[in-house]
Amino acid sequence: MKTLYLECYSGISGDMTVAALLDLGASEDVLRHALESLQVPGYTLQISRVNKMGVMAADFDVQLDEMGDGHSHPHDHDHDHSDDHDHEPHHHHHHHHDHGHLHVHRGLPEILEILAHGDLTPRARQMAEKVFRVLAEAEGTVHGLPPEEVHFHEVGAVDSIVDIVGACVCLDNLGIDEIYHSQVYEGTGWVNCAHGRMPVPAPAVMQLARLGGFPLRITEAPGEMVTPTGAAILTALARHEKPGPFTVQKIGVGAGKKDFAHANILRAMLIEPQMGESDIPDEVVEMTSHIDDATGEELALCREHLLQNGALDAAFLPLYMKKGRPAWQFTVLCRPGQEKGMARQLFLDTTAIGVRYETKKRFVMERHNHNVATPYGDVMVKVCRFGDVTKVYAEYESAKAAAEKAGVPLRDVMQIAVQAWNENQN
Repeated sequence: MKTLYLECYSGISGDMTVAALLDLGASEDVLRHALESLQVPGYTLQISRVNKMGVMAADFDVQLDEMGDGHSHPHDHDHDHSDDHDHEPHHHHHHHHDHGHLHVHRGLPEILEILAHGDLTPRARQMAEKVFRVLAEAEGTVHGLPPEEVHFHEVGAVDSIVDIVGACVCLDNLGIDEIYHSQVYEGTGWVNCAHGRMPVPAPAVMQLARLGGFPLRITEAPGEMVTPTGAAILTALARHEKPGPFTVQKIGVGAGKKDFAHANILRAMLIEPQMGESDIPDEVVEMTSHIDDATGEELALCREHLLQNGALDAAFLPLYMKKGRPAWQFTVLCRPGQEKGMARQLFLDTTAIGVRYETKKRFVMERHNHNVATPYGDVMVKVCRFGDVTKVYAEYESAKAAAEKAGVPLRDVMQIAVQAWNENQN
């Protein structure tokens, strides 16, 4: 299993994350191809190396054309954060908002449509969709709108689409299975937003920290260190805890755009736990609610929202409650620290008025994802190990995409993918 550890002592932003992952070894060619396939015009990429207080770091810079997309789509609901990509209150990029270029206002459905038509791997697309969904939920909470009605200003604009998709493409290219991170450091003061001056942390960042349950530490550094894009990546994709003892295999360093009194860098480390994951009991929170007056549609949508917001699993089973009424037992598994967010989603989407929860230990098989060549194209398989026990499964989304493209049954693709893995091991 490939494990990533993000050291967020200078916060985190989308461009810093992409830069750190490129420095860690993600393919620039794969990244550029994936971004070009989105067919989003109006920018060029500049990838270079810079010195941040004596530390060499990769720099990922999205340089917007003078008119951005070349179109203007005014809307009443701008993205709350007008300078998300800069990782600071004022632009130091080659593009400036006072130059007069106009940003496209995109909603979540439009962004998902862009992702659907890009040449992305199923896993990269799934991660990017998840990041945008949690970001839409946070923005919707800030503006009092359903996620589907939020129209992003900056996050829907070119630079932030590039950041989010770029980070997910790089994570997929590196084969990262799990992401841990340190405490997330943030500054103080004010930031200029589309709706005026807002306190740091920005409203969307605070909502994402609440949704994800990740540890946020406020420092005396003047200015913003955590952007909504960076916070959304952590909320959607990371385990909000430090790993146990580990050895470092490789280090990548991404540069922020602002100069603080400390080195403004994000360190991304490939690590190797000193003990195998299967040897250490894992902790999860099991949450349960008995519901007898919700529709099947409400329960299904709630399950979908819980999984999008980071639940490890969510399921419901039939049962009979008092007075012989048929009902459902809704069970959610999540990480410690996510309980309030999961309970809120249950209360919001269903008729539940109470949720029980407890922390439980479990053993988890070590999991590694691998691409295997098949007559229907590359398919990802998941290899699970626990001591001398090994299981191999074809990943559903990857096999589904290959089956639909070839016009063959899903079962055939899944069987051939597992067979290809086994043959490669002999």
